[in-house]
Amino acid sequence: MKTASLPSTVLLLIGILAAGLGGSMFLAVTLESSGVPSVASLEQTVNDVLSPMVILGQIIAGIVGVMSIGAEYSSGSIQPTLIASPRRLPVLGAKTLVVFSIVTVVGLVTAFASWTATYPFYAEHGLEARLDAPGVLVALLGSAAYLGLCAVFGVGIGTLLRSTTIGAVIVFVVTLLGPILASVLPYGLFSRVVRVLMLGNAGDAMSRVRDAPGPFLDIWTGHISAGAGWMIALAWTALALTAGALALMKRDA
Repeated sequence: MKTASLPSTVLLLIGILAAGLGGSMFLAVTLESSGVPSVASLEQTVNDVLSPMVILGQIIAGIVGVMSIGAEYSSGSIQPTLIASPRRLPVLGAKTLVVFSIVTVVGLVTAFASWTATYPFYAEHGLEARLDAPGVLVALLGSAAYLGLCAVFGVGIGTLLRSTTIGAVIVFVVTLLGPILASVLPYGLFSRVVRVLMLGNAGDAMSRVRDAPGPFLDIWTGHISAGAGWMIALAWTALALTAGALALMKRDA
C-alpha cells in the first residue's frame, strides 16, 4: 500500500475532492447571478455538477497513476520490489488494482458529494437532477470510473516511460489538451476521428446525460454515447497498460 501512504498521493486525492466539490458548488451558488435557464435541462445540470471533477480530476488521477510507478523508478525502490516478487506482471497488476480502486472511490465520494451539496440550489429553480432520472446515476458512476481508468492509464504510461515528469505531460495532453486541439483542427475526416477518439472526450461522454437520444457514435457531429465513451476509455487504458507491461518485462529494473 505504498501508493496510498505517499503524502503527495494523499494531497492529489484531496485535490480531486476539492476541485470537484468546490467547482460544482461555485457553479451552483452563482446559478442565479449568471442567469437561470428558462428551460430545464437535465444534461446541463449534470454537466455543472460533474464537469469540474472530470476536467480537473482526470489530470490529477492520471498523475497519481504515473507517480505510483514513476516514483519507485526515480527513488530506486522498484528494484527491491521486483527482487521480492520476481514475477513482474503480478506486481504491475496489483499496483493497477490498488490505484484504480483508490481513485475510483475518491471519484465516487466526490461525485455524490457534489450532487448532494448542489441539489438544493438547482431544486429551488426546478432544475434538479434526481437520481431516478434517466442516466443520472449512470453518469455519477461513470464519472468516478473514468477517473479510475485515467489513473490506470497513468500507471501504464509511468511504467513505459519511467519518468514522472514526462508521464504527467502525456496525461495532460491526452486528457485535456488533446481534445481542445482536436476541436480547432480543420474540418475533415481526420480531425473528426481524432476528436471522438480522444480520452478526454470519452470521459465527458461517460459523465454526461443527454436530453435527447442520439447515435452510439457519430464521427461527423462528434456525438459520443456513454457506451461508446466507456469503450474508448477502456481502449486507451488497455493500450497504455499493455505497453507498460511489455516494457516492464523486457527491460531491466
